[in-house]
Amino acid sequence: MANRAGVSTATVSRALRGLPSVAEGTRLRIVRIARELDYTITPSASRLASGRTQTIAVVAPYVNRWFFGQLIVGIEEVLRAKGFDLLLYNLADAVSRDRFFEAMPLRRRVDGVAVLSMPLSEEQAATLSGLGVPLGLVGAEVDGFACVRIDDVAGATSAMRHLVMLGHRDIAHICGGGPVAHSFTTPRDRSRAYREVLHEAGIGYRPELEAVGDYTVAGGERAMSTLLSGATRPTAVFAQSDEMAFGALQAIRRSGLRVPDDISLVGFDNHELADVLELTTVEQPVAEQGNLIAQILVDLLESGGEPPPTMTLPTRLVVRGSTRPVQATPHQTVNGGRTGSD
Repeated sequence: MANRAGVSTATVSRALRGLPSVAEGTRLRIVRIARELDYTITPSASRLASGRTQTIAVVAPYVNRWFFGQLIVGIEEVLRAKGFDLLLYNLADAVSRDRFFEAMPLRRRVDGVAVLSMPLSEEQAATLSGLGVPLGLVGAEVDGFACVRIDDVAGATSAMRHLVMLGHRDIAHICGGGPVAHSFTTPRDRSRAYREVLHEAGIGYRPELEAVGDYTVAGGERAMSTLLSGATRPTAVFAQSDEMAFGALQAIRRSGLRVPDDISLVGFDNHELADVLELTTVEQPVAEQGNLIAQILVDLLESGGEPPPTMTLPTRLVVRGSTRPVQATPHQTVNGGRTGSD
């Protein structure tokens, strides 16, 4: 085919794979000759010739949760357009994580790795660095990795200040939990913002107004039920994710209370159901973070350069119908206690 087209075999390969640096007229001539010869480029042969696998690994702790699903969709969009395959690893527990890093099944199988919002020990980060391929991380920062994230402190601060500006002082907090969650920066940063805004507003921190929701709908419902059974019924709730807020909404309604008449509710993410349920929330660009980390990895493969500085994407507060000013009613007694921060 190269002889017939009057070009090198390398030019034929680039033209048939749609790569740049081939003149359009030359590319069209090569494609026409390939059709006449009924020639189809073999992916495995192409990868062998280039020394690449055309595959990016994506390592995630929970692929069945909305946030991670949206990230994966964003990554896949870019990889598909660039001609890359996606190899997904779901490391949902400590056993699977330990097994993965001990065996390291990615060697010689991938051209890059994207780790999604998963805490990495120094040893684990070093193991990935030993692969000698571009590395990306979403939701945190590690030396040697290209990092994409949001400012979780700023996002959670905007949610809490919104509630304080509405006059709420009995503000409950539904957060993540468990031994793994404590290693993640996201729950720590959002919890930190919750306490800092309370402090700046002159509101004392009360541990009884915090409950663990595990970033799931069921966990949010359990956490809200616990908060409602306490001595102080909150007038507002900040949930660290929309899914936990959905569960909290269910528990509030089942208790005979109303949002926002009795309790204001704020989530975090701007899940597609947040608009349907009129949930005030902090919007973060989830799929865009996936797009960006995938594009960075592809660019690093082409350039062979160093990872760019950490890219922090903006968040914004989306105010809907689940929040309102606190009602100026006398403190009411709940389970023998009384509401209010006095």
